[in-house]
Amino acid sequence: IYLAFKHYIPSKNTARSDDIMKIVVDADACPVKEIILKTAQKYDIKVIMVTDTSHIMYDMPCEVKTVDKGRDSADIAIANMVSKGDISVTQDYGLACMLLAKGSHVVNQNGFLYTNENIDSLLMRRHISAKQRRSGKKTGHTSARTAEDDKRFAECLEKLISSLM
Repeated sequence: IYLAFKHYIPSKNTARSDDIMKIVVDADACPVKEIILKTAQKYDIKVIMVTDTSHIMYDMPCEVKTVDKGRDSADIAIANMVSKGDISVTQDYGLACMLLAKGSHVVNQNGFLYTNENIDSLLMRRHISAKQRRSGKKTGHTSARTAEDDKRFAECLEKLISSLM
């Protein structure tokens, strides 16, 4: 009887449930898809873009998972497919919190890492802003994305991947 065994040596304090790190992207309205694909190709890392039916993507050089348009459908799908040690990209603080709990390394599209140390304050800020909006108060505007934003994201993703290899 021939038995094949998988051999895996965890790298730098990252125990994984499988032996292949992947990047899972909350791709609905994600402005850094091309940067993710370019960086992943450099390191030969699988990328999965998750989107709902209102943001269908064609001709992407990666795996694309399209889910129902229901509330939080993409978030739930992403949370279910992420494993400990994977990299996730999202701008959604709630999803980031779930992914951190699963042991994922979570990157914001603006070039910072979500951590167990900063997620509570980010969620609180989101809660306060939502409360102010419900009461009719304006909470500011989102600035147009710049080349500097893209550079900051690319550097953050590159640094994270390098630290995990």
